[in-house]
Parts: sequence; structure tokens; C-alpha cells
Amino acid sequence: MKNKKTSAVRIILAVVAVVAALAGIQFQLDKNKATNKAATDEVAKQNTAVSVRIDTALLKDVDLSYLANGTFIPKQEVIVGAEAAGRIASVLIKEGDFVHAGQTLAVIVGDKQDVSVANATANLNNAETDLRRFESAFATGGVTRQQLDGARLQYETAKNNLRTAQITAGDVAIKTSVAGIVNSRKIEPGSYVNAGTPAFEVVNISTLKLKVNVDEKNVGALKTGQTVDVSVSVLPDKKFTGKITFIAPKADVNLNFPVEIEIPNPKNELRAGMYGTAKFGEGSSVHALLVPRTAFVGSVSDNKIFVVKDGKAIEKRVQSGRNFGDYIEVLSGLRAGDQVITSGQINLFDQTPVQVI
Repeated sequence: MKNKKTSAVRIILAVVAVVAALAGIQFQLDKNKATNKAATDEVAKQNTAVSVRIDTALLKDVDLSYLANGTFIPKQEVIVGAEAAGRIASVLIKEGDFVHAGQTLAVIVGDKQDVSVANATANLNNAETDLRRFESAFATGGVTRQQLDGARLQYETAKNNLRTAQITAGDVAIKTSVAGIVNSRKIEPGSYVNAGTPAFEVVNISTLKLKVNVDEKNVGALKTGQTVDVSVSVLPDKKFTGKITFIAPKADVNLNFPVEIEIPNPKNELRAGMYGTAKFGEGSSVHALLVPRTAFVGSVSDNKIFVVKDGKAIEKRVQSGRNFGDYIEVLSGLRAGDQVITSGQINLFDQTPVQVI
């Protein structure tokens, strides 16, 4: 009986010991969990702020000069073609020659045209003779008024046919309608051409046009007749001056406006196809509020910027102005001294906590 009591006591003590051990383990686990949660909450609290870089919106005096690049094109460029069909009898000029307006450049064999003129002349003479005979006969009552009118009609038709034959015969001379330099010759003596066949390319480079594109922020300051300085990369020691002759009334798909500048070229120093740079607004400046281009979220035209205030990112809607390279003019929505966010905006919303790095 005594042994049974001793065994029961031992079992109870073992159970108590196990329970105590389990309670200790649970207490330690709860303690560790609380410690880990406190540490995690602290880290989460620190990580709610988004790291960003900033710059300051500043008022600056900015040079308003604006550069635009383009290529020179001839003021006039004409393809001279044959006006009559036939074989080329002679070519009177070569590539590189200067020609005057109305000058004959080549001649087509005109035998057929000469025969047509001779036939038309003979027909006109016969019609004239018949008309005089009918007029005399009508005076004596030998023919009717209708017959006389028919003779007059035949005479007028013959006269018109002769004029047409003479014009066609004159077309055997291929002439240029503009003065300029022969840039290419497309025919040779003995070759056969049809009416309209291209024969020569004549370009007039006494005045050239520089075609450039100007963006919407700068085109408003331009006017036709305005003087523009032009530089040419292959002639770095020479300066040229031109005048704006055309400003497109409509922008292209990139919101650029084509502008043409005429530059006198009396010495033929410039060539069509050369690369030129126009400088607009030289010597003028403006006092403007500027921010880095990187401050804009998305494109500049979206007009969205974040500024830092009291440790938070504040979304601002602004009105952008002119483009000055890496900086953009801000017309409204910001003040001088505002700290604008220039990187990290992809993670930002209005009122997002930020950490400046």
C-alpha cells in the first residue's frame, strides 16, 4: 500500500515538472515574439519613408538664344524636260555649267516637225485661195452664204493648224525656264526622248533656304522678315545672315513648326544639302523660375511635380514654359526656393513620407 502511494507521488511530481517546463518554454516564446514584433514595428516605421533626391526651384537670368539645326535647299530646283518626241541632235551644255532663263540646253531632230510645218503652210495657202474665189463668186451670186462661210471656216482651221505645227517645231529646242547651275544631265546625243522625258536638273543656289524646326515654346517669338545668324559646320570661320521667309501655321506631330530662312549666296560658298545651324534671339535674356527637367513626372507636358514639405511629398500641378536644355521654365504652380523631387518619383503619391538622400 505504501509503495502505491510512493508511485502516485512520483507521477504527480513528474507531471508538475513537465507542466512547469512547458510553461517556461511558452513564456520564453511569448517574450521572444513580443521582442521580434517590437523590432519589426520599428523597422516598418522607419521604412515607410521613400528615399528621394531633391533640387531647388531658382529664379535665374536665362539667355533666350535658341539653336535649331537643318539642311540647306536650293531656292529653285527645276527638272527640265523635252516638250516634243524625237532623237537628240545635240546637247549644248554640260554638268556644272551656269545657264540663263530661256537658254537652249539641247536640240531634238526636227525633220518630222519641219514637214508638218510645210504641209500646214501649203494647206493654209490653198484655203486662202479658195476663200478669195468664194468671196468673188458670192459677190456675183455664184455661191451661197453657207458655202462662203464654209470656205472661211476651212481657212481659219488651216491657219490654226499651221500655228500648232510651228509651236511643235519650236519645241525641238529644250530650254530652261530658270537660271542656275546644271546639277545633272539625263540625256545624250542620239538618244530618243518622248514629250515630258526629264533631260536636265537645274538648281539656283544664288539664294539658299535653311529649313529648321522650332518647338512651340519658341516659335511665338519669331516673325517673317526677322534677321537670323546662321553658322555652317564645314565653314566654321564664316558667318552668314538670313531672313525668316516662312513660319508654318501648323505644327507637326512632334509639336514642332517648320521655319524657312533665306540666305544670300553670291559667291556660291554654300551648297544645297549642307548642314547649318540657325541662332534665334541672340543677345536677349529673361528672368525665369527654373527647375531641372528631371523634376517632371512623366513628360514635361504632363506638368506634374512633387515638392518636399514637412517630410512629405506634395503633388503640384504646374504650367511649364520654355525649354532651356536641362532646365524647364515654370510659369505657375511653384515658388522660388521650393524643394522639388528629382528622383524616386515612381514610388510617390501625394502625402507620401519621404527621406532626402
